[in-house]
Amino acid sequence: MSDKIITIEPGKRGGKPCISRMRITVYDVLGWLAAGMSHADILDDFPEFREEDIRACLEFRD
Repeated sequence: MSDKIITIEPGKRGGKPCISRMRITVYDVLGWLAAGMSHADILDDFPEFREEDIRACLEFRD
């Protein structure tokens, strides 16, 4: 898994870990999954997402 999928930039979303090419945080993705969204739901809602982005969020350790 590429370490470039998740990035932390001080001026982006308050320095929270984000998908590198988006302003969507790891916590956004985890929240959607916790609320019952499936991987397919997220990929349908956000076509720019990839399955590996979701997996990177699940594997992220802060």
